[in-house]
Amino acid sequence: MKKCLFSLASLLFICFSATAQKVEFEEFDLDNGLHVILHQDNSAPVITVSVMYDVGGKDLGGSPEAPRTGFAHFFEHLLFEGTKNIGKGEYSKIISANGGNNNANTSLDRTYYYEVFPSNNLELALWLESERMLHPVIDQVGVDTQNEVVKEEKRLRYDNSPYGQFLFALSENLFKVHPYKNKNIGEMADLDASTLQEFQDYFKKWYGPNNAVLVVAGDIDSKDAKSLVKKYFEDIPRGTDPVRNFQKEEPITETVKAQFYDPNIQIPAIIAAYRTPGFKERDSYVLEMVSAYLSDGKSSKLYKKLVDDKKMALQAGAININQMDYSVYAVFGLPLGDTSLEDLLSEIDEEIVKMQDELISEKDFQKLQNKFENRFVNSNSSVQGIASSLATYYMLHDDINLINNQIDIYRSITRQEIQDVVKKYLNPNQRVELEYLPKEKTNN
Repeated sequence: MKKCLFSLASLLFICFSATAQKVEFEEFDLDNGLHVILHQDNSAPVITVSVMYDVGGKDLGGSPEAPRTGFAHFFEHLLFEGTKNIGKGEYSKIISANGGNNNANTSLDRTYYYEVFPSNNLELALWLESERMLHPVIDQVGVDTQNEVVKEEKRLRYDNSPYGQFLFALSENLFKVHPYKNKNIGEMADLDASTLQEFQDYFKKWYGPNNAVLVVAGDIDSKDAKSLVKKYFEDIPRGTDPVRNFQKEEPITETVKAQFYDPNIQIPAIIAAYRTPGFKERDSYVLEMVSAYLSDGKSSKLYKKLVDDKKMALQAGAININQMDYSVYAVFGLPLGDTSLEDLLSEIDEEIVKMQDELISEKDFQKLQNKFENRFVNSNSSVQGIASSLATYYMLHDDINLINNQIDIYRSITRQEIQDVVKKYLNPNQRVELEYLPKEKTNN
């Protein structure tokens, strides 16, 4: 009887996943190139208005002769400074005074701004984002102010944070010519050396409506929302169409040995990182499942073996860092006691070799499928999450319908495919082996 009840519950969950999470949306374009996506959900009196720009840390500022890192992240901050009609420092105050909240974030591939409001403030939210796009104030006072803010963020999140620079250390070894080798937050020397004209030119190049997608989601009337979007955005002039021409990386064919010293740690770490396909590629989806198999939760293979059973590590895991042009797949461990970094990596490799030599069990495979069903359901469980997904799938994946059918990709992945992808990408001669070490003390 219990088995029947379990089977029934599983069937109901699968049916729910396949139907209840269907996201309806409407798309249209303005004459200036702005793509607009509307999602109406009147179940709660809340709306999310977001804009994603097709610009990220890989898009350098300055000039070809003097390229500057960190510009996209810098603009994440700078575009809150104020506009022609919004005073300096007033942007976030207006939002909070009207019951809303807001934020922004930047990756190497895109920049995302959003506001969440009670639904009676839809027009306010659209006006705020149009102001940011149409005529922000980019002056020396704002640049100097945000330069100090970014420096403080860098100190707190990276320079003075334990293991805060491991991704930087990996990227500069994995990438030699592609701008993924640069820090998303940028080099402070680049920002210090940049001129006001360089910042103004960067805005003109990347922040036009034709390089953006606007999402309006939640408790809206689609017809009214469309009218308001046109009211506030259709007169914004079209910008130039940015062109990228990044150099291709040569394949890694021999193990790259590297070391990095972090003054904020006492326990070293070993990290093995592989340059893998961008997130549009099917193999990237498979590697996401490989990462979950090795590292998702305390019952995962690496944690159970190295932390629980053998007591060789304080922490062990894998991570798949999805990016557009190339992704980064990394396995890592922090040794416990007298365990050497070499021995720890050897134990990690043993689990990878097992995946190359034999199929994962049917039980583990079904567990993976359940995890990704659950992730899919959760990703569409809030208006804010839906807004982010709609923007991401349109802008970065060129397939907005992934919001409803991406789970079908994971469902179609087989155990044999998992084995084949591990064989293809996760080999010692295709990786960077980074020893992430405590910084040695020097005598004064």
